[in-house]
Amino acid sequence: MTDASTEYAGTGVLGLDDILNGGLTRGRVFLLEGSPGTGKTTIATQFLMQGAAQGEKCLYITLSENIDEMHESARSHGWDLSGVDLFELVPPESLLDEQQQQSLLYSSDLELGETTRRIFEMFDEVKPDRVVLDSLSEIRLLAQSSLRYRRQILALKHFFSRQNTTVLMLDDLTAEVADKTVHSVAHGVIRLEEMSPEYGPERRRLRVAKYRGRRYRGGYHDFIIAQGGVQAFPRLVSAEHKTAFVRELLKSNAPELDALLGGGIERGSSVLVLGPAGTGKSLLTLTFVAAAVDRGERAAMFVFDEEVGLLFNRAMGLGIDMQAMVDEGKLIVEQVDAAELSPGEFTQRVRTCVEKHKVQTIIIDSLNGYQAAMPEESALILHMHELLQYLNRQGATTFLTVAQHGLVGDMKSPVDITYLADTVVLLRYFEAMGHVRRAISIIKKRTGAHEHTIREYKIGDYGIRFGEPLSGFQGILRGVPTFVEVRDAPKLLKD
Repeated sequence: MTDASTEYAGTGVLGLDDILNGGLTRGRVFLLEGSPGTGKTTIATQFLMQGAAQGEKCLYITLSENIDEMHESARSHGWDLSGVDLFELVPPESLLDEQQQQSLLYSSDLELGETTRRIFEMFDEVKPDRVVLDSLSEIRLLAQSSLRYRRQILALKHFFSRQNTTVLMLDDLTAEVADKTVHSVAHGVIRLEEMSPEYGPERRRLRVAKYRGRRYRGGYHDFIIAQGGVQAFPRLVSAEHKTAFVRELLKSNAPELDALLGGGIERGSSVLVLGPAGTGKSLLTLTFVAAAVDRGERAAMFVFDEEVGLLFNRAMGLGIDMQAMVDEGKLIVEQVDAAELSPGEFTQRVRTCVEKHKVQTIIIDSLNGYQAAMPEESALILHMHELLQYLNRQGATTFLTVAQHGLVGDMKSPVDITYLADTVVLLRYFEAMGHVRRAISIIKKRTGAHEHTIREYKIGDYGIRFGEPLSGFQGILRGVPTFVEVRDAPKLLKD
């Protein structure tokens, strides 16, 4: 029986009830539309299984798939449909025999009337609380005209509404795509879409096109079809998430780096590390990971570009045992394949680390790989804005790396998000005394004062070592500096 205390019927799809702000209003008719393969049948099955788990009577009326196909699909997800009544609605045998078909009457008149009658008969027999009708394309073809189709949908809607039944109608959009008949009749409309990028698997997203009298989460939301069903990833709105925390200065394990940063990094801020390939951006962020673990906090690292095993080996060369941190549960390391992961799913993984595992330091390495998962650069900016705002409001300190194009001279970034980050750290190569050297400087710090000098740094088995400010050189950031004779000029680091 339906639980009268609940106004909304849960969909059974993880994340979709959040998008719908509670679920589907009971006793109403909803439309779930999308081209074949977008996941309509899977979502509809989860909707009925959710009701069956709550003791409700559920009925699946199929005009397209047969019952054997539905059971086979359910087994692929590890489901048991024993709690759901399945009704396969096929034309009567007389209508399949050409010799017995009427010639004076339109066969569609007989088929449509017979189809409607059998739907009502099955409903009266089961008396369900939830119904799925799959699919409207078959009814549209039987109706043959928009007027008869609209009248038929209205008849079904009025019949179901009198029974206080929550109905989910599926439409595969294989007939008249521009036909919005059901849109005006349905209480709510959910549209599923599938996109095929030039490389990688298909991407799926959904949008609530209409929901009468209900505030829902608008826009597009990524979703996936995995073993176990559909999982939706609600679009992140940072303004909805705010946590009280103490904004304190967090120090690294290098006093010279802390001096550059004006004492350290403020908790709940974001740090962007810019530099060409090989300057040690990933290793620099690992010094903050090690410091966080030493403070007894948890950290998470999302690696887009580098193989995790190689990263572990390189970190061990600096004296940072990442494997030990992982084994102790202090560090979460996830290898991210940008071609396989949608932006919404990545955001959900980050949220899980913060909300479930209480991670306070997040590393995203790098934004170049993250950008590959985005349809366009403007979308990346919007995603990063919401994600960084969310992490900042949760009191998590975020480090992002960006590999710039080029090695020396004029550097170009694939995407400019320097205005989003609270602190910007710039790494550079420069030539001096016949050697290629590395320099670090702080370009921006929104949360306080910082050192305006440029320091040399070296990476070795001793870790990252920082030198004194390079006051005796000019033009280091251009890559080919000139020596300026000054009194008491600091010496370069020696190997």
